[in-house]
Amino acid sequence: MTNPRKLAILAAALAALGLGGLAWTGTLGQASSGQAQHDDQGEEGHGHGEEAGHGHDEEKDDGHGHGEAEGESHAEAEGQLHLSAEQIQAAGVQLATAGPQTLGTAISFPGEIRFDEDRTAHVVPRVPGVVESVHADLGQAVKRGQVLAVIASQQISELRSEQQAAQRRLELARLTFEREKQLWQERISAEQDYLQARQALQEAEIAAANAGQKVAAVAPAGKGNRYELRAPFDAVVVEKHLTVGEVVDETSNAFTLSDLSRVWATFAVAPRDLDKVVSGRGVTVSAPDLGAQVEGKVNYVGSLLGEQNRAATVRATLANPNGAWRPGLFVNIAVTVERFDAAVVVPQAALQTWEEQTVVFARTEEGFEARPVKPGRRDGDQVEIREGLAAGTVIAAAGSFVLKSELGKGSAAHSH
Repeated sequence: MTNPRKLAILAAALAALGLGGLAWTGTLGQASSGQAQHDDQGEEGHGHGEEAGHGHDEEKDDGHGHGEAEGESHAEAEGQLHLSAEQIQAAGVQLATAGPQTLGTAISFPGEIRFDEDRTAHVVPRVPGVVESVHADLGQAVKRGQVLAVIASQQISELRSEQQAAQRRLELARLTFEREKQLWQERISAEQDYLQARQALQEAEIAAANAGQKVAAVAPAGKGNRYELRAPFDAVVVEKHLTVGEVVDETSNAFTLSDLSRVWATFAVAPRDLDKVVSGRGVTVSAPDLGAQVEGKVNYVGSLLGEQNRAATVRATLANPNGAWRPGLFVNIAVTVERFDAAVVVPQAALQTWEEQTVVFARTEEGFEARPVKPGRRDGDQVEIREGLAAGTVIAAAGSFVLKSELGKGSAAHSH
């Protein structure tokens, strides 16, 4: 074989070996690259898996943590209301401060407002006659000495005539006495004449005084046969049975006057409670129809029991400056039987029932907080708080039911 041919075969062999090496190297590189990529993908997938799994676990943990946080926030928010001052004012919630107060336990009785009989008068004419004029109307307030009516009376005329005659006889007796006295002193007449003149003067003075007293007793004012019927004290005309032209006498109930600045609250007490209701005990009289109450004291406890109700009549005198407590009004009378000092007292309106417990809504910076309390004794619309609230705490009084309603809505939404 010639040299050129040998060289050509050697070159072809070397080229084939080079191409084979290159192909093997490329395959190995691809395999290595694929393996590396597979490893990377595996690691990345594993990493993603771990990361995803870990992330899922973290989500689970986060979910559990969120549940715990929500539970904690709910636990913190349970019984709390976040309200601004404007919202509180718009809801009509009124605030009060819990504090010490003197309370009393009481027994309640139904009662009735009546006239103060010590200041009620049935005005009747003292002489018979005919009504000439009437100057007072029903419901009118009158002053002491004010003329209510004028009556023309023949008896008044006779009494005044008798008084005038007695005055004239007295004047004559006085002149006779002075003359007889002078004559006796000058020893012109006998002493017996002087003594008789003195006796006649004394009898005339007695007769004149008697006539004047008769007129003053029935008609202290007026002229001729006119008799003026006057008010005995400041009062209100509550009854009127008199008209012009009517014939009246001493038995006619012309007017009934009553001083309504004071009234009586009367009620019946059974024998079992008479040892608790005694004179001097304080009472609180309230009228649901008026929405008002007034304080007073028991000033009379009956010694006898009624034939029908077998109870003793008790009364308390009340001041009635504005005339709001009208006779005939039905009232509730609470008689205080015990007084005590309570450390913490709140209005009755502040107590609400929430989740089967008694609570009050205490003011906080964010709004209100429902605080369970233990109520004690009561006195009207005031309640003693034995546990759960400190003195000086600002609470919701009137309108606290609105807060209870809002708290109920929040609990319902959370349970849903």
